Amino acid sequence: MDRYATLNRILDGGVIAVVRLPSGGQLLDVATAIEAGGIGVIEFTMTTPGATEAIAAASAAMGDRVVLGAGTVLDGPTARSAIAAGARFIVAPTLSRDTIETCHRYGAVVIPGAYTPTEILTAWEWGADLVKVFPATGLGPRYFKDVLAPLPQLRLVPTGGVDLETAGPFIAAGAAAVAVGSNLVDPGLVAAGDFAALTERARAFRAAVDAARAAVARR
Repeated sequence: MDRYATLNRILDGGVIAVVRLPSGGQLLDVATAIEAGGIGVIEFTMTTPGATEAIAAASAAMGDRVVLGAGTVLDGPTARSAIAAGARFIVAPTLSRDTIETCHRYGAVVIPGAYTPTEILTAWEWGADLVKVFPATGLGPRYFKDVLAPLPQLRLVPTGGVDLETAGPFIAAGAAAVAVGSNLVDPGLVAAGDFAALTERARAFRAAVDAARAAVARR
């Protein structure tokens, strides 16, 4: 799958599940549960011990059923190692030109983090495929609508604090997709082995985004 096919999968899906856990041992089980709930784009954060090995194992086990990525990537070398392990997209909390260039060199989608309109536009001008607006917790959907009014060419992904109540409004405000962390992948549920609950949460987020997109299409 090339970079553009990966990007289209992310855009079509509309939800990126962000998996950040104390241990990498259950990442494959988590990814399987999320995929069963209809979310096929999954980011393993590099802050999780064993994340690179988990990406490789999940990629081998799940193939094209899911699009796997690496998150919390701060530099080019880390991006390259994650891509070599099977990551098809790279997400960063900050803006690094080296990371963007490395991802494109090796055919991966890159989603750097930015906050202000200037940072967001800089990320786009440097070649970001999508721009992660982080942390979106204190910004809200109206911020996205305001930024996109003069800059409609941008593809923005709110990250941080996205929940079932805000996922739909972010999409309605123009977000290309939403990234959802602990409100979907609750570490407590993972620790308890309640993967069925993760599947149900994934279904709920899938339904919220699909409903918001349908409402936008009817405008």
